[in-house]
Amino acid sequence: MALVPLDSDTITHGIQLAVAPVFLLTAVAGMIGAVAGRLARIIDRARVVEQRVRAAQDDAVIAGCLAELTTLRTRGRLTNACIALLTTCAFLIGLTIILLFLGETTAFMGARWAIAGFLSGIGCFLLALLCFLAETVIATQLLNFELLER
Repeated sequence: MALVPLDSDTITHGIQLAVAPVFLLTAVAGMIGAVAGRLARIIDRARVVEQRVRAAQDDAVIAGCLAELTTLRTRGRLTNACIALLTTCAFLIGLTIILLFLGETTAFMGARWAIAGFLSGIGCFLLALLCFLAETVIATQLLNFELLER
């Protein structure tokens, strides 16, 4: 890989080209924070329900708690999958930024790799959104609105 003589215009254009995907990284980081917060709440709730099971004497209460724990486990798995997909997305977008910058500032021909990395990152982001949607739908199904029906 031969280096191309670098001038300030080439470097400036390379940085401008590579900065565009950084905005996606900002969105991914924000979403990771939100999803991590949801995961923490799921874990906290699971601990409360586990303590309730250990203290319960009534089989109906135990059965209800075990059903909720099953749902919480499903939500936790979806949340973990969402975080894994978002992390993969961030990695692929970071790789895309590197490839774009190298392609602009050197003779490296990585355009196809940059396209593949970017599209793969977007694919991971979309799958993460689906996991997030599924988790929130399950979370809302747990809500008990019996008090409103009185």
